[in-house]
Amino acid sequence: MASAVAALFNIARPPNITPTHNNKFHNSKICTQILNQKSKFLLFPSTNPPNPKLAFSTITCSATDKPTSSSEISSTARIRSEVLTPFRSVRMFFYIAFMASAGLGGLIATTQLIGALTNPSRAAEVTEISKGLAIDLGAVLVFAFLYSRENNAKNLQLARLSREESLSNLKLRVDEKRVIPLSSLRGIARLVICAGPESYLTESFRLSQPFTEGLLERGVLIVPFCSDGNVPSFEFEESNENEVTIPNRKRLWQLRTFDVSAWSEWLDEQKKMANVSPDSPVYLSLRLDGRVRGSGVGYPPWNAFVAQLPPVKGLWSGLLDGMDGRVL
Repeated sequence: MASAVAALFNIARPPNITPTHNNKFHNSKICTQILNQKSKFLLFPSTNPPNPKLAFSTITCSATDKPTSSSEISSTARIRSEVLTPFRSVRMFFYIAFMASAGLGGLIATTQLIGALTNPSRAAEVTEISKGLAIDLGAVLVFAFLYSRENNAKNLQLARLSREESLSNLKLRVDEKRVIPLSSLRGIARLVICAGPESYLTESFRLSQPFTEGLLERGVLIVPFCSDGNVPSFEFEESNENEVTIPNRKRLWQLRTFDVSAWSEWLDEQKKMANVSPDSPVYLSLRLDGRVRGSGVGYPPWNAFVAQLPPVKGLWSGLLDGMDGRVL
């Protein structure tokens, strides 16, 4: 059964990405930058209906880690799990060894206890043997609990890594001639995926306008996914009040999903696992390293992104690469 765990974002410093201010960042230049650099959903915390007037003082997010069958987990996910937790296998081995040792001791104590109970001359030994047997049984239970907890954590991590791997393989269209996997943007951009009907995407586009400059300074790029098949037509207008330029707006919303069926299948699977209605509009934010850091039902909290994410240019750039907050 899927579980939902709420957590607040913990944002750390960004990696070393230095954007140029003189570059207008047209689509053709974006493609070149992305393709020349080498650099995951699951998770919907709230079931409240979308409301553009919501105030986002904090970002509440959740993770749904439903164990995946071993046949669905790739070798890449297993290797990543070993790298992230290199001592887990060692701990699990010692838990099994300690359980076996305590079980053997308990078996020996049981035979001694039976002999003492059937021999009146050994009645004085019953108390000491019983204590030893209780200790052995307690050790078996403790190490069995520790092993079970470690194994569950391993399965949840493998399930999460498997989903992130599936997400990283989904395709994005940069322009009419360039299609790249999502994994190509690792270390380059913090992606925010908005999935919903045309009206949801249009409103998300409008709500993001005052925060365009702040989002771009933090390396955010938005990936709109229209669930009803009606591709929205974004209107790029100059705003003197917020000094938002058309090229920057186009840069923020330049990416498009490719292979709609694959995206739809992945999103539907995550919604089903999280017990979210298939028709609910959702957003999903990724860290610079491509791992999932937060998501929700409704409109993305653009103001919170700007307030909590550090800029990608500055004194601390590159010091804490990929540490954009807690991984979900």
